[in-house]
Amino acid sequence: MSLFARIYRGAGRAFAPWKNGGGETAEILCVPQGAGFDTFHWRISTAKVAQSGPFSSFPGVRRNLTVIDGGPMRLSFPDGTVQELGAQAEPFAFSGEIGCGCDLLGPELLDLNVMVRAPYRAEVFRGAPRRPSTGALTCLVFALSELPDIGLDRHDLVVLSEAEEVATLAPHAAQLITVEISAA
Repeated sequence: MSLFARIYRGAGRAFAPWKNGGGETAEILCVPQGAGFDTFHWRISTAKVAQSGPFSSFPGVRRNLTVIDGGPMRLSFPDGTVQELGAQAEPFAFSGEIGCGCDLLGPELLDLNVMVRAPYRAEVFRGAPRRPSTGALTCLVFALSELPDIGLDRHDLVVLSEAEEVATLAPHAAQLITVEISAA
């Protein structure tokens, strides 16, 4: 029996072309299940970035990217904002409807992509989860490496349901990315 409410295993994830065809993505979790790019409430995926180019536009969506392998990359926005993201960088949130260019500055990379539409919000950070805040709908954790003592493989995503799970994950903080989804 698993320690976690639900585990979405990283092994065998199927990649499909990006909305704009410029890369590949593997959906991990989508709410509501089976929703398309224009109808999801929130979506968590990984994406392969193998070349420079524009990111897909997602009107009404707040995006949050975290490089998990490879890179780095530089994101450029029309207002002149530039953000460099590498494998150790903190997650970066931005509007999905704003044009975003990507310059790959190193080898191919894999990122964790969390996208939400209002009224939902996502807080994404490196490290173990804290106690969920008031209004949190769900708390999820992404494993950056193998964690055999707690039954997680590299790139597994788990849904937390109990406070005990938070304490179990604390010693592994350096190998985790936490995603907390809440409603505004």
